[in-house]
Amino acid sequence: MISVHSRIMYRLFVITSILSLQGCSSVGHSAFFKEYERGYREKIAFKTHYVQQNGWKIHVREYGEEHKNVAPSLVMMHGFPDSMHLYDRLVPLLANDRHIITFDFIGWGDSDKPEQYHYDVASQRQNLEAVISYFKLKRIVPVLHDASGQPGIDWALDNPEKTAGLVLLNTYYSPMPTLKAPEAIARFSTPGFYRDVSVWATRNFDYLWIRGYNKQMAKFIRTKALREPFQKLLGYQSLQIRPAFYALNRTLSEELEKRRANIKRLKAFQPTVTIIFGNDDPYLNSGVAKEFHRLFPHSELHLIENAGHFVQIDAPERVAFFISSAG
Repeated sequence: MISVHSRIMYRLFVITSILSLQGCSSVGHSAFFKEYERGYREKIAFKTHYVQQNGWKIHVREYGEEHKNVAPSLVMMHGFPDSMHLYDRLVPLLANDRHIITFDFIGWGDSDKPEQYHYDVASQRQNLEAVISYFKLKRIVPVLHDASGQPGIDWALDNPEKTAGLVLLNTYYSPMPTLKAPEAIARFSTPGFYRDVSVWATRNFDYLWIRGYNKQMAKFIRTKALREPFQKLLGYQSLQIRPAFYALNRTLSEELEKRRANIKRLKAFQPTVTIIFGNDDPYLNSGVAKEFHRLFPHSELHLIENAGHFVQIDAPERVAFFISSAG
């Protein structure tokens, strides 16, 4: 008798063999990406830097250099599976008055993507520290979204004197009652045969990866008119992020559990924490935002209606309004 395992593997082989003949939509995304970058450069001025960290390059953009040291710098960090482009609609609304740094973690965006690299929260924090050191930033306001919540909050807890404020955008840190993993994250972070097959299939067949990526991204962006362009923009970069994506998912549950030990430190944290969450995010939802508000003693809570997980894409004007007073 053929086992369930064998039947699944056979069906997967047939499906992926067919899909491999269909090509990959990322070919069209390449032209879109180049045109988008050209238009963005015409819209706002910035400097590109490459920060070295243990021999690898971190891709950084610096905006509003003339405002450096006038007010604390805003250091904006992305989550997964995306890149610094998550902030492209937000940055132009703030750069006239603030010094802003955005960067791609190693393994993401246009930063180096080594195969043999320890992708985890600790390495993300090291990326952040390398960027802070490179620009000689004295006081900053970390702006954290999604997976950057853990390295960013860890850094702030250890460096309160350098933290002028903290901004949380639909992020997570430790286990919380209403925290729910997005479908793709649950699929790749839950140990077992299904995860192993999913990793193998999406690693070997670009079409399967892009299809799943676009499906999840559509749920992250509430504004319909913005879904397709950001699916193309972030999707084009996504094919190369797979090693980092798989690795961070493997340690996700462990990293969440480890941060239970820091709850007392959250409650003693003195800098102001500005919590800005898209209220329509079913994953890192309003319940998570309210739990952060409960844990941080000096925090203010803003739930943005008609905005989802990518609140800075759906509602950049409202997010900019609340960030402008941070720090």
